[in-house]
Amino acid sequence: MSYESEWRARFGEDSEPSPDLPDVPWLHRVLMRRTHRRYAARPVPEGLLRLLLGAAFSASSKSDFQQASVIWVRDRGRRDRLAALVPDMPWIGNAPEFLVFCGDARRLERTGEMRRHVNDNGTLEGFFNASLDAALVLQTFILAAETAGLGCCPISVIRNHAKAVAEILGMPEKVFPVAGLCVGYPAATGHISMRLPLETTLHIDQYDDRRLDEALDAYDRRRDARYSLPREQQRSPELFGHAPFYGWSEDKARLAAQPEGQEFAMFLRRAGFVLD
Repeated sequence: MSYESEWRARFGEDSEPSPDLPDVPWLHRVLMRRTHRRYAARPVPEGLLRLLLGAAFSASSKSDFQQASVIWVRDRGRRDRLAALVPDMPWIGNAPEFLVFCGDARRLERTGEMRRHVNDNGTLEGFFNASLDAALVLQTFILAAETAGLGCCPISVIRNHAKAVAEILGMPEKVFPVAGLCVGYPAATGHISMRLPLETTLHIDQYDDRRLDEALDAYDRRRDARYSLPREQQRSPELFGHAPFYGWSEDKARLAAQPEGQEFAMFLRRAGFVLD
């Protein structure tokens, strides 16, 4: 079975892994997945959402510690306050459902207190483990939701407002937001975001990025041929000027040069993490 058309849609090139592979419908779906920011008015059944959350919490977990929690934001007032933090993303307030996926290092500490085995889970290891657990639950939820016909949009920018998010949602110490997630039935098809080729993201036996420059240049050209960013969408021209060719690498380099989340470490320390 060939995945040629899906591979081309995702990576912009024809070099699929092999033309003779078993036909797995779910793999076709994942390769063609899209992020959705516009949703139909159709509500998401509560039972379906709970089923999807059950599937999400079935994800792998470090040492079976299960250090992820989800806050399902159903109260309109709280949702509006969250949406007001990021006014340029109206889908936060407009999506039929909004979930906040959290790293939860608190529950393991409380479990230890119950069993009189005290542990300090505010170390870097505790934070890292809880972050990974939350990310695994988030991605598993997204894949499960898409299989059920829903569309999702992760909102990582809420970490830029971690203190306010924690106050709105009543997060105690050792609990922190990893990402929000808009959920609903898609109102439009959406587009497939072209990804970096495996030659830049897959390394055999040892890390090797000696050909990164030429690989990124080729990727920029393939991506631009599909959806070119107009001059008016070039990021921060007052700082960087206008580039004659504006590809993915230029856009992301400009974005990374203006870092976000500078207050997140301070928030974590106030939430009880020492990060040592």
